[in-house]
Amino acid sequence: MARNRKTKVIKILLALLFFTVLLAVFLSSNKSAPTLDSCEKDSDCVPSSCCHPASCVLKNQAPECKGVICSQECKPGTLDCGQASCSCQNKRCVVKRQ
Repeated sequence: MARNRKTKVIKILLALLFFTVLLAVFLSSNKSAPTLDSCEKDSDCVPSSCCHPASCVLKNQAPECKGVICSQECKPGTLDCGQASCSCQNKRCVVKRQ
């Protein structure tokens, strides 16, 4: 009877150890992921508006542009016509002038 009790205790301790290691691995892998309010690379950033954007935001904050019709002019001071692009600098999306 005492042997069964020891076996059960050992099994419970091993299960707790397994779940602790699993939790530690999960938490450490999430640390490298970008947060919702910061970028890691230029491709994380997109124009902030559908037409004539003058700033950049994270992809998860991108405007819904389906069905939006914009004029085809190249407005100064915007990302239009390759005048600028979106870039990630110091974990923030910024406009990079060409």
